Amino acid sequence: MQEEEKNPLVQTAPESELQQNDSDPNDPSPHPSAFTVSCFEWVDSLVMALVAVVILFTFLFRVVTVDGTSMLPNLYSGDRIVVSSYFYQPKQGDVVVLKRTIGLTKPIVKRVIALPGQTVDIDYITGTVSVDGKELDESTYIENGITHEPMTSESLLQFPQTVPAGHIFVLGDNREVSEDSRFEAVGMVDERYILGKAELVLFPVSRFGRIGS
Repeated sequence: MQEEEKNPLVQTAPESELQQNDSDPNDPSPHPSAFTVSCFEWVDSLVMALVAVVILFTFLFRVVTVDGTSMLPNLYSGDRIVVSSYFYQPKQGDVVVLKRTIGLTKPIVKRVIALPGQTVDIDYITGTVSVDGKELDESTYIENGITHEPMTSESLLQFPQTVPAGHIFVLGDNREVSEDSRFEAVGMVDERYILGKAELVLFPVSRFGRIGS
């Protein structure tokens, strides 16, 4: 008589071991709350935004402080303005910032009046500025559109003047006090000395807004 075949012994792991990978509601280890996760995401977004701003203002824009009254009534001394410099090409009527040159002891803010090859003429009797024989309408940015002779007439250029290649002719909006391309010390400004176009007033907040051409 054959011996009855015995089933091999099968050991079953305790239920507690089988469930060891499941989450335990009584697990005392800390878990980040939804609020904490949200805070981390917010901080991460803020850091990325700050990095983007730093890159923009390092390579594309810069903030410059207006020093002096030569651009009144449009820009005041102490105004903080945003200047764009990326691939900028000057256009007539633009307000630009010029960096220090041989004739300039500090950066200045002026308005582009004439471009390379254009001829500028200023008639202080009629108070008009003409470019290539066409009288400019400057009533939108200087008082009554009249160009007054500077308070000091020393070392002034004689007009008409033709702007050489690679240069621009600039004037301040406050023509009586502005030291600009009318003076031999400044003259025609090399385009390489243009820091960029003044785009908007950033501060004070009460004057926040775009700078018109």
